[in-house]
Amino acid sequence: MKKIILLTNLFIALASAETYSQTTVTAKEAAKHLNEKVVVCDQVYGGKFLSGSNLTLIDVGGSHPDELLTLIIKGDDRKKFKNPPEEELKGKKVCITGQIIDYKGKPEIVITDPEQIRVQ
Repeated sequence: MKKIILLTNLFIALASAETYSQTTVTAKEAAKHLNEKVVVCDQVYGGKFLSGSNLTLIDVGGSHPDELLTLIIKGDDRKKFKNPPEEELKGKKVCITGQIIDYKGKPEIVITDPEQIRVQ
């Protein structure tokens, strides 16, 4: 029984260490970290909900079309937010956790859970 408890505690400690050891970057640095899971801290300048495609786009680090990073919230994931995220986050400094991907030469992070975004 003691071995199980010890192994459980070790697993929890390792999982916590992974969360805290992630690289933190600004939106300007995001493009240098493609395919990496990082924490990006910067300001949200705006966003929009595209009802036809059921996508929410959030502009980080600058206003569209000069945003440095775009957050994408797809379909049903938008329902997980208490308020429309494009309105709730506008003008706020946030830290976003996720994997940076490239979309047509610009960095993006797909948001599947509101917990990925922390308002500072």
